[in-house]
Amino acid sequence: MNRLPSVSSRKLIKFLSKEGFVNTRRRGSHFFFVHKDGRTTVVPVHSRKTIGKGLLNEILKDINMSREEFSKKF
Repeated sequence: MNRLPSVSSRKLIKFLSKEGFVNTRRRGSHFFFVHKDGRTTVVPVHSRKTIGKGLLNEILKDINMSREEFSKKF
């Protein structure tokens, strides 16, 4: 298994946008993203903090992307 890179929420949002996800709404510090094929995910935005490994795994599961594929694209 590949190790996941350390990712800030801002960089993850930029990555999701490039992958075709659209920010549909925001509630507090959580951004909700939807893809046109129906996949959805939520990204919390907290300044100066990186996304935890467990949460990043859950987001990857939500968007149906493997860790290896994410590491290559990111």
